[in-house]
Amino acid sequence: MEDTTEPRGAAFFDLDRTIIGGSSVFVFGWVAYRNGQMTTRQLLKDASSAIAFKLSGASDEKSAAVRDQVLDAVKGVKVADLRLLSDEILTRLLDSVRRESRGLIDLHHDAGRDTYIVSASPIEIIQDFGEAMGMTGSLGTVSELVDGVYTGRLAEPFCYGPGKVIAMEKVAAEKGYDLSRSYAYTDSISDLPMLEAVGHPVAVNPDRELENVARLRGWPIIEFNRTTKRVVKNTTATVGAVGLATATYFLGRRHARLTILGR
Repeated sequence: MEDTTEPRGAAFFDLDRTIIGGSSVFVFGWVAYRNGQMTTRQLLKDASSAIAFKLSGASDEKSAAVRDQVLDAVKGVKVADLRLLSDEILTRLLDSVRRESRGLIDLHHDAGRDTYIVSASPIEIIQDFGEAMGMTGSLGTVSELVDGVYTGRLAEPFCYGPGKVIAMEKVAAEKGYDLSRSYAYTDSISDLPMLEAVGHPVAVNPDRELENVARLRGWPIIEFNRTTKRVVKNTTATVGAVGLATATYFLGRRHARLTILGR
């Protein structure tokens, strides 16, 4: 018998400056510093790197720098020590969630769509966060482990730029998602491959380069409030946030229909 099940899409969300208002790696660094696992010099280096990455465009040099920052964040750290920091890291990440992104995630859940974080940050930092947000899964950078200690080398392709698409295609093949029916949300031009991989790309608080690309291609552009509020699992977003999320959702649907019709 022929399978008449309609292919389904998923929703993929960048983390830093999309779901949350800042840098997840810097949150990890701050918590590690407070617990005596990072020096002041290392913390200041991470802070300056986060600013530089935000102000710079997409390039091979930037990709290498982001990779090095992510791997250095856990290099030499014991898995057991990282677990001791997980509760405080999770609390700080949840505190920085944007209410509008919470509304978008809830909207996709209500539509029966699976949701994923796709981030360059270490998978260990974002996995608990994704679960606390009620998301289906988290796709992040997987570092090599030897005898329970992170070596500072990659165990899988770096989850950044084109690497995010590799992770998305892998989970799509495993779960049966149709990426042409899927959604992606991000703020950065470095995530252009991620947006191009789906049928419903949305630029969220985009940097200048991404905003220019989105306008040229007719992609929806949304501006989330720069303020944040405490979020706990299964909370309901405010009416205003849901309204914005709904508008974004239908803008994405309209764009995909026009794209298909135009081909």
